[in-house]
Amino acid sequence: MHCPVRGCERDNWMPLARDRIIGHDLERLAFRFTMTNDGDVVHCQISDAAMDELAGMQGTESSARQAQFMSLRETIERLASELYDEAPRFKGYVVRIFTRHLGR
Repeated sequence: MHCPVRGCERDNWMPLARDRIIGHDLERLAFRFTMTNDGDVVHCQISDAAMDELAGMQGTESSARQAQFMSLRETIERLASELYDEAPRFKGYVVRIFTRHLGR
């Protein structure tokens, strides 16, 4: 279940469940994926810069983004879940992970 109160204890807590990989969006320079919350699909994406920073590299080719995502998937999904937990709720909200979110 989703934590209804901000600041409540969330050790090992992940309100969103793993769903589909959509893939790299070359136009937005981000990797897109979905997660679910009680059956509702939540669209998510992580910027190329954020994925590279997590991986400790720069300039990963578009063709290698899916492998990079797979190797970092648990961390990326945890970040997406934390951001979702703090986000306003409205239909069509997209969880977007940028480098500024990595120091969490």
